[in-house]
Amino acid sequence: MFLPRALTGSPRPVPSGPTAPLPCQASAPYGPRPRFPAARGRRGQQLGRGQAREGVASGEENSSRARFTAGRRGTSTAMAEGEETPPPSSWIKDLADALEEGGCDLETVRNIIQGRQLPADLRAKVWKIALNVVGKGDSLASWDGSLDLPEQTIIHKDCQELIDQLSAPEEEKSVLILDIESVITFYCKSRNVKYSSCLGWIHLLKPLVHLHLPRSDLYNCFYAIMNKFIPRDCFMKGRPFHLFRLLLQYHEPELCSFLDTKKMTPDSYALNWLGSLFSYYCSAEVTQAIWDGYLQQADPFFIYFLMLIILVNAKDVILAQESDKEEMIKFLETSPANLDLEDIEDLFSLAQYYCSKTPASFRKDNHSLFGSSLLGLKDDDTDLSQALCLAVSVSEILQANQQQGEGVRFFVVDCRPAEQYNAGHLSTAFHLDSDLMLQNPSEFAQSVKSLLEAQKQSIESGSIAGGEHLCFMGSGREEEDMYMNMVLAHFLQKNKEYVSIAKGGFMALQQHLADINVEGPESGYGHWIASTSGSRNGINSVDGDAPNGSGDGKGVKSLVNKMTVALKTKSVNVKEKVISFIENTSTPVDRHVSSSDRVGKPYRGVKPVFSIGDEEEYDTDEIDSSSMSDDDRKEVVNIQTWINKPDVKYNFPCNEVKENGHMFPSHLLVTATHMYCLREIPSRKGLAYIQSRQALNSVVKITSKKKHPELITFKYGNSNTSGIEILAVERYLIPNAGDATKAIKQQIMKVLDALES
Repeated sequence: MFLPRALTGSPRPVPSGPTAPLPCQASAPYGPRPRFPAARGRRGQQLGRGQAREGVASGEENSSRARFTAGRRGTSTAMAEGEETPPPSSWIKDLADALEEGGCDLETVRNIIQGRQLPADLRAKVWKIALNVVGKGDSLASWDGSLDLPEQTIIHKDCQELIDQLSAPEEEKSVLILDIESVITFYCKSRNVKYSSCLGWIHLLKPLVHLHLPRSDLYNCFYAIMNKFIPRDCFMKGRPFHLFRLLLQYHEPELCSFLDTKKMTPDSYALNWLGSLFSYYCSAEVTQAIWDGYLQQADPFFIYFLMLIILVNAKDVILAQESDKEEMIKFLETSPANLDLEDIEDLFSLAQYYCSKTPASFRKDNHSLFGSSLLGLKDDDTDLSQALCLAVSVSEILQANQQQGEGVRFFVVDCRPAEQYNAGHLSTAFHLDSDLMLQNPSEFAQSVKSLLEAQKQSIESGSIAGGEHLCFMGSGREEEDMYMNMVLAHFLQKNKEYVSIAKGGFMALQQHLADINVEGPESGYGHWIASTSGSRNGINSVDGDAPNGSGDGKGVKSLVNKMTVALKTKSVNVKEKVISFIENTSTPVDRHVSSSDRVGKPYRGVKPVFSIGDEEEYDTDEIDSSSMSDDDRKEVVNIQTWINKPDVKYNFPCNEVKENGHMFPSHLLVTATHMYCLREIPSRKGLAYIQSRQALNSVVKITSKKKHPELITFKYGNSNTSGIEILAVERYLIPNAGDATKAIKQQIMKVLDALES
């Protein structure tokens, strides 16, 4: 990722002052930010206010591979403007004195260090303060010291390899290896964890070993790092990596989409980044510099932004890569090894910038990833691997647009049907009816254009509704929000950055306002709910003007309560409007799925095995068979060859619709006994994957919606004594869907009749 200086044009100037990471405290102001040649558009410009810092080499800006190119600061960003920088010996002496006196806390340490490089002789004391282990007792004192785990041989071997890398006298090595092996063994025993080399603990211990700590401090520091800074499930396909993908998609959707296309998931290249806090690939000096800043930051989530910058900096190289998947993974995986001390300040500066552009919900909703407490683990069991995009809480949406100055501000897009929007909505929200995407694509395209123009104007005018970050709000009911997901997918496919979804939708907003006991404008939320059907809190408050008149004050909570009741009552009517039946003109007959089921009488009280009816529910617990497939293992076929097969009775061009709204051009082929979905391969014209093969006798239900009769859902399953078990669900957008479903239905009936006879 970072080329040697000989390949980057003119050599970078060597700074005269000390090189160090930026102040890492969350409250630190953002100073002038470096130019970032890897990025394009707004990130190709200087990230922040003020002039570019001295020392930027022009030749590097045009190099084919980006480096962190800004020079070092002459003054710390944490210092007051105009204040002179004290001599290096001055702050080091102040730090040493503070540490010597004892009772020094992390805030005091940060105020003295102000982002400068730590002296090696003081690093151990600073890290112990940052890890909050000062004064902690010897946890190993009561342990008998037995090194008798089943995997003890592996532990000893890994410890020996670590010691062999150190330039220490032989007599010290024997003591060190015993200390390290004892720390790992005791941790495994006390935490009931089975050791494995792939856990990366050796790489976490390596920076600590360089501090020459006594065994008790070595264990306490290791325990604190594992507890506070290493997330739960830090393994392949683990939750932390699904979260990182959402962060990458939020800031760099083009890069995220490219990696998704290549099936390069974050765990394939970043497992050792996160599991070792970069010590796996970085040199000892670089690792110490990163940990200096990261531990002082005291924010475990900050590692995500450091990881993000590593990827963003390599963006141009990644997108231009033509090598195979394994080579690209290796390139990404080892990219932190190219970091040097000069890069660390810019790494932290850019990470701070991206951090400031990320919703706070990223941390708050995932706090259970870190720490030892089991509280909250069951509060949010959201499967991040299935999340379409980053979710933002409604409380953050309301608070963000009230605050002044820089920070994340949201432009809310309400995607509910018009009747629900008119009944009540967030007064600052732009309405985009998601139904238009299927009903009237040209009108939808015009609405999107208007949306983006309204967003631009609201930002320029300083409106309270303005925000650089698009947040889509649905009803909060999964069956209705499916169409909003299609709209979301549309924006993501266009590589629109800063796209999020309001967690829980409008229902969550109503509940939040009711919970905080909204009683009028004095609460600060009195103007947030608007209605076009009688509410006096009108849309004129979009521009930040609170409604006039004292009579409006009492209406907000009652309006919220009325809407809650009204929408609950209307939900049944809404479903009736949205749901329709594909009429089955024949009398339903109880049928068996297969000939082996024909022993005995048909099950009493069980619905017909095959039925054509309304889509009453959106069964989220049902299996989407297409989501389980892997393109790498699917059969590739010639579309025309398959269409021309003699046993193919029908061919219906269509779009396969995933639960998250993504659509894929496909063909439904129907034979005498089966239905096949061939998904077109965009990069290979005329070829397709066999996405699914379904026996016609396994179809138990075909449903559609009145507003979108061309959107057809097929449910597959079997019958047993307890009812029908749904095994798979597939959805297709089929032109002339009526003809298609009629033909498929007739063929299914033939199969069932044959099984009956």
